[in-house]
Amino acid sequence: MFFDKRFQHYSLSSLPKDLISGLIVGVIAIPLGMAFAIASGVKPEYGIYTTVVAGIFISLFGGSKYQIGGPTGAFIPILFGIVMTYGYENLLIAGFLAGVILLLMGIFKLGSLIKFIPRPVTIGFTAGIAVTIFAGQLSSFLGLVGLKKHEEFILNLKEIIMHMNTLNIYSVLTAVICLITLILTPKLVPKVPGPLIGLLLSTVVATLFYPSHVATIGTSYGEIPNSLPHFHIPNLDLETIIKLLKPAFVIAMLGGIESLLSAVVADGMTNSRHNSNKELIGQGIANMITPLFGGIPATGAIARTATNIKNGAVSPLSGIIHGAIVLLILIFFASYASYIPLASMAPILMVVAWNMSERKVFAHILKTKTSDSLVLLVTFILTVFVTLTVAVEVGLIMSVIIFAKRMSDVMTTQKALPNPDNKHKRIETQMVTDTHDCPQISIFNIEGPLFFGAAQMFEKTIMSTINYRPKILLLRMGRVPFMDTTGEANLASIVKNFSKSGIVLVSGINKQPENVLKKTGLFESIGPEHFFEHTGEAIDYGLSQLEKNKCLGCKHFAFKECKKLSAVETVESKRELSPTY
Repeated sequence: MFFDKRFQHYSLSSLPKDLISGLIVGVIAIPLGMAFAIASGVKPEYGIYTTVVAGIFISLFGGSKYQIGGPTGAFIPILFGIVMTYGYENLLIAGFLAGVILLLMGIFKLGSLIKFIPRPVTIGFTAGIAVTIFAGQLSSFLGLVGLKKHEEFILNLKEIIMHMNTLNIYSVLTAVICLITLILTPKLVPKVPGPLIGLLLSTVVATLFYPSHVATIGTSYGEIPNSLPHFHIPNLDLETIIKLLKPAFVIAMLGGIESLLSAVVADGMTNSRHNSNKELIGQGIANMITPLFGGIPATGAIARTATNIKNGAVSPLSGIIHGAIVLLILIFFASYASYIPLASMAPILMVVAWNMSERKVFAHILKTKTSDSLVLLVTFILTVFVTLTVAVEVGLIMSVIIFAKRMSDVMTTQKALPNPDNKHKRIETQMVTDTHDCPQISIFNIEGPLFFGAAQMFEKTIMSTINYRPKILLLRMGRVPFMDTTGEANLASIVKNFSKSGIVLVSGINKQPENVLKKTGLFESIGPEHFFEHTGEAIDYGLSQLEKNKCLGCKHFAFKECKKLSAVETVESKRELSPTY
């Protein structure tokens, strides 16, 4: 059955726990949903629609037992940019396309790929998003009027500075009341949802004492309908799909990252394991259906998921209940939302931004003063001052380049010989000297991935070291975990050049590099008989291929057999010269 694993051991005694956690999270989700929608440049009710529809479907079809889905702060800069550029209707289409992308990612089991995004990149753009959200709420906090909205961070800051003369002391007072409540509530009454109390208290104060002096949801956006909008399929055509494919991809990537991060947090809190591919499928289905009811893109919400767990949730039913609770509140209490001051919403989003900023991790990575610090700063700055898309692209490219550089530094290619003082005669690099190095057998210890970043240096090191052309070239590849086609090409070049006058032997090769050599045909070119599991076997074979006359008079004694070979050659030569033999 589809839900078997997530509902394993579920009983009637578990239902009250899911009801309580679903109720609490549902109440918390309402002010957040409206605040995220307003900050994204759309009407507040669209955030509520998203909370209801996406919240239910993410819990129904996702891969985590505890995930709470809905609109999140991480989406704000992206959605605001899309609304400003393409309009609300096209935002719905972009959200639908993002759902399709997420669904395909889950079907093709690409969920595990999300974990390969470097932490400095995710922390950088998360902190950048937090700064953007925080700054975006300053105008509502201060009650400024007459501002024009822009995509660019600098232009929005400029608007705030230019309109500081319109500061509304009543809005500031309302915002401060809400902010203080948000800060004190978790300390005084941890079980009570701070955002809801802050919103109610500041709204009551503003309504009773200065009702006409602050902008409200009603005066700015009109009355919120008390029902979901009618099912509506957006008009899709090829031109629109192509135009919105890039923003849809950005929504899908960010949604995938955010939802899987949230699921990982839930796993850590409950000692459980989510199904990442199934989670992406659930996110995809939810984001395909939500736009049909006017909702904006949604993903897993870390804070609401954590709240869900802390209040005793035991199954996805709590997430479904949370969506149903929001729907009931929408039906019976929507008209009252019109009285909520915009200044009351601003502190809620500011606190969300502060909590999501990852400031401690950000500072920790900066203190390391490594290349990761540079990636973090560049991603952060580009997120704030350019766009999230550019920030992630540049951050990933920088991370790949730095990773390649690090891996190339790890790669080492050094000459080696057996250590006679070691009882196992281990092959060690420090044994090679000017007076202790076999002229006919060159052994190289190769360590690290043989890929495009290190392959050229690998070839250069070997070719420059063996310019005297030994008879045998033995490559010890037991510590080469990976080889790409560039590494194979450089190895092929060595084999081609060396095979004209000598023999290439390979010992201890791992499966992945061996498969690459077999696919390219280099395995056959070297000769299957020249591959050995152990270096000792390869050395024995190499010694059997030596030109014995060249051992005569050699004093290097690189191998234990050298003295014997040298003595035999000496005796045989004396016999040939002596008339008594």
